[in-house]
Amino acid sequence: MAPADGHVPRHVAIIMDGNGRWARARGLPRAAGHRQGAEAVKRTVRAAGDLGVRYLTLFGFSSENWKRPEPEVNDLMGLLRHYLRAEIAELHANGVRLRVIGDRNRLARDIRALIENAEATTGANEALNLTVALSYGGRQEIVGAVRRLADDIRAGLIAPDQIDEATLAGRLDTRDLPDPDLLIRTSGEQRISNFMLWQSAYTELHFTPTLWPDFGHAQLDEALRDFGSRERRFGAVAR
Repeated sequence: MAPADGHVPRHVAIIMDGNGRWARARGLPRAAGHRQGAEAVKRTVRAAGDLGVRYLTLFGFSSENWKRPEPEVNDLMGLLRHYLRAEIAELHANGVRLRVIGDRNRLARDIRALIENAEATTGANEALNLTVALSYGGRQEIVGAVRRLADDIRAGLIAPDQIDEATLAGRLDTRDLPDPDLLIRTSGEQRISNFMLWQSAYTELHFTPTLWPDFGHAQLDEALRDFGSRERRFGAVAR
């Protein structure tokens, strides 16, 4: 069921943090935390649909995460392969559209092929729009948009004085998505870590101490209720 006041954000973005700490607290390897984190992804996708969220964006792997130890990166890529092979049929059956944003060129060729297949399979679905940010960084995304604008100017497709916020936003990876209404970060950290910098200009922030592997329906519902209690003014005067 939706939050009590029925005020459900259209687009929720989540920074999934705390897998390593979850594993360390239990004396387990970090890979175990990542595996439990993958289970939390499945729970949260189902919860988002149940609670009436239309767009859900998950920060799966940042451009900075490539700096992690190679065995950990390999574990994460293995989990990604498993998810793209094992979960797409269920997502499709439940009307979930999957898309991926970020620098795919750094991903292995077979992973890129799995992503393309998943996007093609689910492309017409409308129940929930699920976006996963992989090899993604907000600053890098903005730089890429500026480069595309520069190419268009060089090609004579647009004049410099025609550039406005909408023009730049139309070159971002998220050009087909509404800006997030609510951004959640798990694990108690209170920063947005280079995630959706442009898109989050007026996004409400919710920080929870829950580690990502423990996140699910109850925690998402709590965040949505917190969102529903706020007055969004977008720079205007309170009513």
